[in-house]
Amino acid sequence: MILLNIKKGFDLKIEGSPLPELRELKKPAFVAFLPEIIPFIKPRLLVKTGDMVRIGSTLFIDKRNPDIKFLSPGSGKIETINYGPRRVIKEIIIKLDNKEEFVEFDVNKFSGNNEYNRDDIIKSMMDGGIWPFIRELPFRDIAVPDFKPQVLIVSLDNKEPFQPDPQVYLKEEINLFKTGISILKNLVKDVYVHSSKDFINIDMADNLVTHKFSGSYPADDPGVLLHRIRKDPSENRIWYINGQDVLLLGCFFSTGRYPVKRTVALAGSLAKKRMYFNTRIGVPINNLVEGRIADENKARLIAGGIFRGYAASRESFLGFYETSVALLPEGGKSETFGFLRAGYDRPSYSKTFLSYFNRLPLTTDCSLHGEERACVNCGACAKVCPVDILPQFAFKSLVAADIEEALSHGMLDCVDCGLCSYVCTSKIDLCGFFKKAKQVYYKDKS
Repeated sequence: MILLNIKKGFDLKIEGSPLPELRELKKPAFVAFLPEIIPFIKPRLLVKTGDMVRIGSTLFIDKRNPDIKFLSPGSGKIETINYGPRRVIKEIIIKLDNKEEFVEFDVNKFSGNNEYNRDDIIKSMMDGGIWPFIRELPFRDIAVPDFKPQVLIVSLDNKEPFQPDPQVYLKEEINLFKTGISILKNLVKDVYVHSSKDFINIDMADNLVTHKFSGSYPADDPGVLLHRIRKDPSENRIWYINGQDVLLLGCFFSTGRYPVKRTVALAGSLAKKRMYFNTRIGVPINNLVEGRIADENKARLIAGGIFRGYAASRESFLGFYETSVALLPEGGKSETFGFLRAGYDRPSYSKTFLSYFNRLPLTTDCSLHGEERACVNCGACAKVCPVDILPQFAFKSLVAADIEEALSHGMLDCVDCGLCSYVCTSKIDLCGFFKKAKQVYYKDKS
């Protein structure tokens, strides 16, 4: 086992972490698939309003590779298909029936031993809708099946606040996790299971961990691990998958059915009950938060993490990759004589606030607490960057439309953690700038 100490990053002391309580959420009346929030894909619908589907029926394919399929998380009728601007598919909403019928996939050939044909595994994963859970660095697109990387990284933990704890989602599911790992080992040369140093042994899960890390957010990110272990630029392109998605992989190859189970965290300072729910992919967000919001007029719903997620509404549904919903105050109100306050309870990276010495979790809101200004070269973004790039210089290169210069400053190494935006004294959304630039570069390169 390899021990890694990640020194850069930032300890996010934010109040609202979920308690280790797991409940079963009642079956919803509707579920949905949200193609719009999956980056890079070009969906082609294979269903229409009024069609009957089963769990595992194909809803749409990716036109870039028609063998990559996205399947129905529910059994019932296609209630409606909502479109956005330029006919972008926003939601495919399914009204569930009482039958919960499944499409059965043949996985019998994968029982009995741990060595299987790689092409057979990939075909089964694509037919069974499991392949999109494997993504590829540096652009975090769905993995290209024809490419064979040296390494696949499995990230168990998540240092971003309010994400599911492996102690919760792995409990009583360790055999499925082992099955998923045994399948993944046939796809690449090495599978690295990445976990925090304080991860407590669950049965024999600790024996599967190859790399243990210590450090602040985002030490858990596969891109941070890659930055520490790679030997040359040829290793920049690798695959990764989240620990909870390995369970879905193990479930698929154990049962021959498209798995829809999800462990979702409900957290945040405005959550009345911070806990975990056993539910399903595409669950209505309202089912998670109804009766559990302390102040509905002041709460912002964030799906998928406060740094990497997106603002959602109660009328929407949980996305394909999302496993958390955070409830945070909107903020934005001015403080009378705020400049005179010592800021002992205000989250900040700056040492000018006394909160720098406060070790307790602090309440945060969604306000910028200031307006965007010109970069002052304070260097705060470089001090917290976990992959040692120079965000301020990469940003200025992009503003000057010098993509080559931005690449030389490490733009593609960026792990989209959002810390540079969080600590920026000029309130510049550096992470959003880099993320958009990388997407444009990737599309042009493709």
